Amino acid sequence: MLSPYEFWQFWRNTTDADVGRFLKLYTELPVEECDRLGALQGSEINEAKVLLANEVTAMLHGPDAAASAQATAREVFEQGGAGGDLEVASIGADALVGGMTVAQLLVQTGITASGKEAKRLIAEGGLRLNNEPVSDPQMAVDAALIGGGLKVSVGKKKHRMVQIG
Repeated sequence: MLSPYEFWQFWRNTTDADVGRFLKLYTELPVEECDRLGALQGSEINEAKVLLANEVTAMLHGPDAAASAQATAREVFEQGGAGGDLEVASIGADALVGGMTVAQLLVQTGITASGKEAKRLIAEGGLRLNNEPVSDPQMAVDAALIGGGLKVSVGKKKHRMVQIG
C-alpha cells in the first residue's frame, strides 16, 4: 500500500497519452471534460494530471489527504522544501554509534532493499541528501548529519525525511 503522497504522485506522473482515458475510468468527471483535459498539450497537460491525482486520491484517501499531498508535492518540487507530510523514516541512535555509511542508512531505513541496490543507486547519481548529490556510498552518516531531519531524495519522485528516533 502507498501513502497518500506516494499514491498522489503515482497518478500525477501518468503519461500524457493516458490522462484522458484515466480521467474517464477513475473519476466521476463528465466525459466531455475528460476529453477536453486529455487533449491538452505541453504544460497545460500537467494541470490535468494534477486534477487526476486529486480526484483519484480523494476517492481513496479523502479530500484532505489529496489536498495535503498536492501541497507537499508543490513544496518539494516547486519550492525546494522538505514537504510537511513526507513519509518519515527513523533510525535508532544506537545504530549510529559504530558508524554508518550512507548505503547502510538507505537499507536500514527501508529506502532500498539491499546494500547492492543502494550502491547502484548512488553510482547512477540517483541520491541526494538535503538537495546535495551523493556520489560516495561509503560516505559517513552520523547524528550531526541527520540532526533535526535529513531529506533523502531518491531519483526525482521519491522523497523521505530521516530522523533519529
